[in-house]
Amino acid sequence: MNAPQIIKTSTGEELVVIPKADYEALLRAAEEALEDAADVAIYDERKTDLKTEKALPADVTMDVLRGSSRLKALRNWRKLTQAELAATIGVSQGFLSDLESNRRKPSEQTSSMLAKALDVPSEWIER
Repeated sequence: MNAPQIIKTSTGEELVVIPKADYEALLRAAEEALEDAADVAIYDERKTDLKTEKALPADVTMDVLRGSSRLKALRNWRKLTQAELAATIGVSQGFLSDLESNRRKPSEQTSSMLAKALDVPSEWIER
């Protein structure tokens, strides 16, 4: 950055003159700071939400990050096949496959049965 030039107006107000490139760099830095602040606010909000929820196990989180749905990651974590879990809750394997791929959403009753069968908090089952 070049040294700024300070100019006093007839009313005593001080003005700072800087090269346009420096001005644009300051604008970019300010925009990045606003974006960072927004990210921090989102992080803080999510962190507050987590205080009321039990955190997912690391294996489940990693499976979700690799592209699995949360339901599939929970089933894999419990080392169950689709057929085994479907039989446990009394639905077809195809229906469970649709739930795992988010082609269908579970009812409240199905969510409750899934949570019980997987031995997880009900809020872990997405609806």
